[in-house]
Amino acid sequence: MTQNPTYLINGSFDQSISPFDRGFAYGDGVFRTLAVKAGQPIHWALHYQKLVEDCAAIGIVCPRAELLIDDIKLLFAPHAEEVMVAKIIITRGEGERGYAIPSISTPTRILIKSLLPSYADALYVEGVTLHLCETRLSVQPKLAGIKHLNRLENVIARSEWQDEMLFDGLLLDAQDHVIECTMSNIFTRFGDELLTPDLSQNGVAGITRQRILHLAKSLNLITKVQALPFTHLLKADEVLICNSLYGAFQVTRILDKIWTPQPLANQIRSLLVHD
Repeated sequence: MTQNPTYLINGSFDQSISPFDRGFAYGDGVFRTLAVKAGQPIHWALHYQKLVEDCAAIGIVCPRAELLIDDIKLLFAPHAEEVMVAKIIITRGEGERGYAIPSISTPTRILIKSLLPSYADALYVEGVTLHLCETRLSVQPKLAGIKHLNRLENVIARSEWQDEMLFDGLLLDAQDHVIECTMSNIFTRFGDELLTPDLSQNGVAGITRQRILHLAKSLNLITKVQALPFTHLLKADEVLICNSLYGAFQVTRILDKIWTPQPLANQIRSLLVHD
């Protein structure tokens, strides 16, 4: 075991991933990324519920919550006072060559520990700029909303820019509908309506998106989940992006469209912190 281990495999510091693991060979699995504070995963109930749902959607038995919590306590014990990041990966486990799902398999669980990204103070005050990705998201309703391991579209999209002034990339489908960003969900405000794209055909439904849909009523906003053409997004009063690590940021620029800084992202971050 290394002096400061950064991962566990099936609860062990010494186990390795088999080349026959279907997560490695086919991306046959799911994952969650979440913050851990004082050794405890933040909003664990929501993350675990989504992990169970995503596993069930592709026919994997999700490990028990208690088992995953024990893994987190073991790996994050030396950093009990820090806020850090946990990535939980569940694969179908080992199988023979070929796409056919094994009749019997034992899921592999992987826990990775990393530092919390450092976000510049200016992002909270001035907002963020998005790159409009050329890469388009394909349609696959059976995988829609799931945080599965097949993230090659996001990888290719993220390779489109190196400019540090660009925070994330906006992903559209083939019909120019806004779906999400490479690492974030997206919301738009039109008057008193808070709209987020429909993810029934593709995209990842994050728990922060779920929480914002629930909390928006505290700001007297009417929430809507529907198709969002890119041309309509450009007419929004406000645009914001969100994920489990940074909460919410206002988008202040996409291409030549500029939005002046407004309060919604700050208000939502405050609600997320105190919820």
